[in-house]
Amino acid sequence: MGLSLTYKILKNHLVEGALIPGSEIGIRIDQTLTQDATGTMAYLQFEAMNIPRVKTSLSVSYVDHNTLQMGFENADDHSYLRTMNSNYGIYHSQAGNGICHQVHLERFGVPGATLLGSDSHTPTGGGLGMISIGAGGLDVAVAMGGGPFYLEAPGVLNIILNGKLRPWVSAKDIILKILEFLTTKGNVGFAVEYTGPGIETLTVPERATITNMGAELGVTFSIFPSDNKTLEFLAAQGRAESWVELLPDRDAAYEKTLEIDLAGIVPLAAAPHSPDNIKEISRIRGMKIDQVAIGSCTNSSYMDLMIVAGILKGKKVKPGLSLIISPGSRQVFEMISRNGALSDMISSGARIMESACGFCIGSGQAPVTGGISLRTNNRNFEGRSGTSSAGVYLVSPETAALSALEGVLTDPMDSPPGDYPEVTLPEKFIIDDSMIIPPSENKSTIFRGPNIGDPPYTGRLPDELRGVVGIKTGDKITTDHIMPAGQRLKYRSNIPKYSEYVFEHVDPEFSRRALENKKKGLFTIIIGGESYGQGSSREHAAICPMYLGVRIVIARSYERIHSGNLINFGIMPLVFADASDYDKIMAGDTFKIINLISLIQNSDLLPMEINNRSYRFRFNASERQRNILVEGGLLNFTKKSS
Repeated sequence: MGLSLTYKILKNHLVEGALIPGSEIGIRIDQTLTQDATGTMAYLQFEAMNIPRVKTSLSVSYVDHNTLQMGFENADDHSYLRTMNSNYGIYHSQAGNGICHQVHLERFGVPGATLLGSDSHTPTGGGLGMISIGAGGLDVAVAMGGGPFYLEAPGVLNIILNGKLRPWVSAKDIILKILEFLTTKGNVGFAVEYTGPGIETLTVPERATITNMGAELGVTFSIFPSDNKTLEFLAAQGRAESWVELLPDRDAAYEKTLEIDLAGIVPLAAAPHSPDNIKEISRIRGMKIDQVAIGSCTNSSYMDLMIVAGILKGKKVKPGLSLIISPGSRQVFEMISRNGALSDMISSGARIMESACGFCIGSGQAPVTGGISLRTNNRNFEGRSGTSSAGVYLVSPETAALSALEGVLTDPMDSPPGDYPEVTLPEKFIIDDSMIIPPSENKSTIFRGPNIGDPPYTGRLPDELRGVVGIKTGDKITTDHIMPAGQRLKYRSNIPKYSEYVFEHVDPEFSRRALENKKKGLFTIIIGGESYGQGSSREHAAICPMYLGVRIVIARSYERIHSGNLINFGIMPLVFADASDYDKIMAGDTFKIINLISLIQNSDLLPMEINNRSYRFRFNASERQRNILVEGGLLNFTKKSS
């Protein structure tokens, strides 16, 4: 049998292990990206490794999350990033240059390369034929130092796209349809590879929308072939020399296959509060809405916004409704300003935001209390918008723009096919990289404001742990639940302060109780349900609990990035061996586990006493991961190994 594209690229980058699905492998990383909310800690960790310069072929630091710079903390972090990046061989994309995934697709992505990013939507690069993986910042720091990235060799799900989308149906509807089929659970350990005649009808920006929201499936990454559409996009970006044709073998083997007829897809929405709560627009249309937000790394490309401008041209947004539009990059912003599309948006009554993550991460534009917000971004977790009582629906740019004009959720299929805006990829994009600062050959002083702390260390794992079950959660706990974003993002380089907000919107007393336990020499356990750690790659959802004295999480199942982050920071991700035990353990129960070092090194079942009752929990980890846990985390392990 032949090789999938996934395994062709993995084979070319393999440095450790065997390419057998389910086994641990180490791969060489060509490129890395960070954003400011996760990057500050990643670069502090890189500095702690005492490596003089990055060893990747390209590393880029983007400022796109905390661009409002509310308080000195964000501005100080950005100055730290700029000066640190200059010294260590890292390109620095300044605030205002755009969202990392959009800019990287435009200016840096290379077919066949590997990209590791400290943001869960790094798989956007799969739209260019890259293996692009989201990970914790510490994993990225190790990769910048030349270390391999370790992952489970994925099973490959082949999604075959047939046919062609009808007018008013978009790439966003494709990935929402896939989320309806596959859901956000049960896909860990897989990669998605798109094939079939339908892919020839999709441009790179459309493909990137689909691979971007592959993160919501929980897969390791998603990838399209590198073909003539890829060449067309790279040539328009002035980067045709980066193109290489990359296709799977005709007889490639796949673990699973799913076929989708593009012509049969209809406009869809992800209803509150999960990206897989899929509804057909035609069945829920007419619902009054309060806000529409268009942008994010999912749907803020030039083509997306040209379609939006075509819909809004000569019309007015419904009075009383707030329409927010955020171009994904300065390139997109400049192009729509020069060709008149921006004027059409402004004339319609739209509010134009900076090229940044903004509303998607709860950094501004919170909806009204109890309001309904239509958004083109990728996540609609409860409270993520900044308003816990709001209902967020994820929709396509077409649905969003039409609904903004009507003031109610509007089905695009009610519009005549001939009214659909005709938008094509430009022959040449405007290219201006002046806001990307290249690294310097000369060392300079690194700026460190008072909010910049030290990278978090924890001690070697004790052989005995005693303590308290600090919290018990349900299913689908996201990293937003564990570590809130929005206004709290400014504390990400100040772990003691940020740790005050662990589980803030789930149990606001958790941090206080855990810290009191720590002062008494006791540890804290977290109990979780299925898919614990969904969503953002934010490693702070492991760092801050670790700081509070958490060394064990027990859940029904985990999402990939968060499970890896827990191990990186010395926290054991255990799984219920007997599913019924979940109902028997409660917050406040006491626990004890002894002979821990030997158990971690030699056993897949860990016995634990909880409230004087014996339990066993599964522990699935490689030998390398077990050694990391014994040392107290990846930073300790890396320093010891170097």
